[in-house]
Amino acid sequence: MSAAPEYGCEPPAEHDPPRSTLGPHTIEDWLKLDPAPDGSSIELITGYLFVTPPPGGTHQFAALNLGACLRAAIRAAERNDLFAVPGVGVRISTTMRTALIPDLVLLDRTPVGAVSFPAEAVRLAVEIWSPGNPVSEREIKVASYAGAGVPFFWAIDQPSKLNPLRLTAHRLENGLYKAENILEAEGPETITASPVPITLDLADLLR
Repeated sequence: MSAAPEYGCEPPAEHDPPRSTLGPHTIEDWLKLDPAPDGSSIELITGYLFVTPPPGGTHQFAALNLGACLRAAIRAAERNDLFAVPGVGVRISTTMRTALIPDLVLLDRTPVGAVSFPAEAVRLAVEIWSPGNPVSEREIKVASYAGAGVPFFWAIDQPSKLNPLRLTAHRLENGLYKAENILEAEGPETITASPVPITLDLADLLR
């Protein structure tokens, strides 16, 4: 097993987007990494290791509540072929040396006994953006999910002084994500950009 990279080692502190050339690390290298002792997330983007500090309470609480909502929707739809799983590794592309850890996924196979999953097993990927996630990081992750053919992608923006809590649900069309549902207000709304329809009160994610 390999030791996790230190903060500021890869990538630089400002989280520059990946370089035009592939970095030295492969998915096999990434799979051999020891878990970070502080709970940090280690992702691989075009051959470079990106270390993200552990998520805060708001982030984790929203992820927990959303996972419960997704599981309930799966059961209501009687879909025994879908599984809501938080924080697992997804092998996006061996060629592009990219592997990500979405906050939540819906898988088309049981997660039991597996450490990571191929992108084709992911029917929905969810990223909960923190204010510190730069636009460049968000764009490369969204492009990676789209390039890997993940049918649905949800982005959740945490609330701030300037912006409300927001969920944007995308559907993959012709290799690009198209925003189909945007939730900002309190009250139940149905998300159609999903493997199963789900009615969600966005405010419930934080209460």
